[in-house]
Amino acid sequence: MEQLDLALILVVVVVALFDFTNGFHDAADMVATAIASRAMRPAAAIGVVTFFTFIAPFTVGLAVADTVGTFVEIQKATAMEGEAVVISALLAAVSYNLITWWLGYPSSSSNSLAGGLIGAGLHAIGSQHINWGVQALAGGELTGAAKVVAGLLFSPLLGFLAGFLLMRLILRVFRYFRQRVSRFFVLSQYLSVAWLGFSHGANDAQKGMAVIGMMLLAGGHSRHFQVPDWAVVLCASAITLGTLFGGWRIIRTLGFGIYRLRVIHAVANQTGAALVNSLATTIGAPTSTTQVVTATLVGNGAAEKPGHVRWRTVGGIFAGWWLNLPVSGLLGYLYAFIYLALRS
Repeated sequence: MEQLDLALILVVVVVALFDFTNGFHDAADMVATAIASRAMRPAAAIGVVTFFTFIAPFTVGLAVADTVGTFVEIQKATAMEGEAVVISALLAAVSYNLITWWLGYPSSSSNSLAGGLIGAGLHAIGSQHINWGVQALAGGELTGAAKVVAGLLFSPLLGFLAGFLLMRLILRVFRYFRQRVSRFFVLSQYLSVAWLGFSHGANDAQKGMAVIGMMLLAGGHSRHFQVPDWAVVLCASAITLGTLFGGWRIIRTLGFGIYRLRVIHAVANQTGAALVNSLATTIGAPTSTTQVVTATLVGNGAAEKPGHVRWRTVGGIFAGWWLNLPVSGLLGYLYAFIYLALRS
């Protein structure tokens, strides 16, 4: 029992670190356009995002946590196997976050965690205990790993489409009033950044909660998957603390490395990304705020002047996305192998 409690404490600590790096990563993505367009001061942008990121988990349901926390059948594993899955997945996600942050590229904490869970689950408990969702998919229903992967892969595509269409709409509606409405767009930054921060907290913060729920189930502390209130407070606080610090390397990449941003781009970017995040949260599908924001930003630029987009930089970011799931899956598998070898 003492070992289980120590393992639970370790998981809680690593979840807090994961959510901190998640907020650290995603805060940079969320405020990059507002800062680069000079519509908001960095302190104001980060303050708004931080506040709404914190309150979101307390005002929405836990559908995303249920999706992430149940696609690996942790209840069918032994206590040691369950620990290996949870701890290894977290270490894989944190490792990938730190590597990509150092390189200055936005990565997906959600993809990293999902890949880590799959990789660790494959080694520790076998593929038969992962709900791949294939049978349900044949019947037209998204469940299990299929729902997780679909949410993570399709949300950037929807982000690009939303960014493209929204930018075209704004350019058409305001084509004769650009100078007159500039103040309107500056003020609307506060609303769009707030919505984006809220949608981030409503979706991303639930992944850490899911991991804690999985660990409680694996250690026999609960009979079925559930997220206790203290886990909601912990994850909301950790992701908010990470948001306060932000990541200036990533802000430089997104805010200044893709194309020259104006206030109109910032509003279209934040609104489109928040819309995609919010829609996904309502059906319990996890998204990557990082990927959605970046894809929406590329869609904004492509809608106005495709030639002004630095496609080489975009290509580097997209390459990191394609590597995200397989690399974090490999890391999860490796960490699970090491963990079980040390415990045996």
